[in-house]
Amino acid sequence: MLIDARELSPDQVISTDVCIVGSGPAGISLALEFAGQNTQVCLLESGGLDVNQQAQNLSEGKTIGDPFLSPQLTRHRQFGGNSNIWAIKIGNQKMGVRYAPLDDIDFEHRPEIPHYSGWPFPKAHLDPFYAKAQVVCQAGPYAYDAEAWESEGIARLPFNPDQMVTGMFQFGARDVFCQEYRDKVKQSENIKTYVNATVIEIETNDVVKTVTRVKVASSAGRYFWVEAKLFVLAQGGMENARLLLLSNRQQNVGLGNQHDLVGRFFMDHPLVDAGMFVPSDPDLFNHMALYDLRRINNTPILGKLGLSQDLMRREGLLNNAVLLFPRPRLRQLEAIASFKSLAESLLAGDIPADTIKRIFKIIGGVDYVFLAGFLAAMRHQSLLHGFGRGGWAELPNNQRRFSSFQMFFQTEQAPDPDNRIRLSSERDHLGCQKLELHWRWNEINSRSVLRTQELMAEEITRSGLGEFQLKRDRDGQPDLCRPAGVAHHIGTTRMHVDPKQGVVDENCRVHELSNLFMASSSVFPSSGYANPTLTIVALSLRLADHLKQTLKGDIAAPLIQVK
Repeated sequence: MLIDARELSPDQVISTDVCIVGSGPAGISLALEFAGQNTQVCLLESGGLDVNQQAQNLSEGKTIGDPFLSPQLTRHRQFGGNSNIWAIKIGNQKMGVRYAPLDDIDFEHRPEIPHYSGWPFPKAHLDPFYAKAQVVCQAGPYAYDAEAWESEGIARLPFNPDQMVTGMFQFGARDVFCQEYRDKVKQSENIKTYVNATVIEIETNDVVKTVTRVKVASSAGRYFWVEAKLFVLAQGGMENARLLLLSNRQQNVGLGNQHDLVGRFFMDHPLVDAGMFVPSDPDLFNHMALYDLRRINNTPILGKLGLSQDLMRREGLLNNAVLLFPRPRLRQLEAIASFKSLAESLLAGDIPADTIKRIFKIIGGVDYVFLAGFLAAMRHQSLLHGFGRGGWAELPNNQRRFSSFQMFFQTEQAPDPDNRIRLSSERDHLGCQKLELHWRWNEINSRSVLRTQELMAEEITRSGLGEFQLKRDRDGQPDLCRPAGVAHHIGTTRMHVDPKQGVVDENCRVHELSNLFMASSSVFPSSGYANPTLTIVALSLRLADHLKQTLKGDIAAPLIQVK
């Protein structure tokens, strides 16, 4: 059932069993686990069914520190959350988002890395939920090793597996969460979804041990309340922390923040332009289909490189995924990049100040501009292959088009308590303090990337496949793509069995609160390199099982015991 909260009577009180705040993949996956059951579920979404700029303005916030993507650009308020803006293409076919599970090493306590506390359970514990999440996300089989996708003519690069390995990304259908599951939620009599409903405060009992209700704004000055037995925040790595900090006015420290941990350990997956892999044999471009975004057995996949987990353990390195994008010769690359950026500017009605300079670069590589333009128009190829666009391996004679692979690292960021969400002195139109993101790219991240580049260069040379021409910035540091971030907001309410080291316990319940839970990447103690959605959904499904167990006795169930 879908209800526009703006049509509710002011000061109305809604009672339910489970109240879920946020209708992105986490909130939707969790809610649908109760579909058709006796449990009454209230799902609250700040945005509407369509884009609403006034709602989107509630995501405004500032960043302090190193350049980082704007919070407003990376948090989408609409039913389905950020799934509405996922944009991946194979040729002219729209897809969804990249899926991959975290690696074993991402769950481990790593004392050589500061604040890398590990998860309360190993990856094996989460594997059954990962497999179930594959189905929910409508991805392919739960298979992320390269062997599952190899066939004659489609094989991984022959590196020493003790040094470098090939893994896989998968992709799910684009409209699963924002369209298909919206219809399922609408048809579920026991799930009431309120859109244009922004939770602005969590209220508790006098001793701040139990959440009693949440205060919801349907517009400025117009409120209603939701009472429930159990409450779940599913708003992502930024908004979960912000809402906790906005609440508990009695103590003025925020909920779950007795140890000043709410908002801390914010992480993302910053991109690094690592350099160029130049094959010694140009024919290699015709045998790299595993590393192109394409369909195998009707499942969209993309191969990636990385260091072996044993090597990362020995060297004390952070995880990362290495994506390879084919590139023409330098003059041709500069020409097509200039052509693409100039065309985009002109379509937007802007004439760049350096237009003449760009035109000369285009002339210098006009041969490739004509070829790329023809393939874009006739074969649905990208002008410049990169994130979100694939299909280049489908064409023959790639040895004539390309001369190298540009290698991008999707990096794991080390947990840092000083990278955090705080409240600003500025307020939104509902009267709530906006957020501030304090973020810096730290030396430990740079050191890990630099050493990873060196180890990969050594292995590429040893294999005889070619040369890895490393790229560094003018200071000899990793060439970080700026503004940093890829909208993977991780941390801020991290999971740990010790309340002095984490905001939530192993069941994603906020320490010291009997009935408040988190369903979000905000609970990740470490980020790995993997896009977080699959893990978010897996944790949501795991949480659903725990909430059902809790509701059986209408009291908090014993913690799930995990070794």
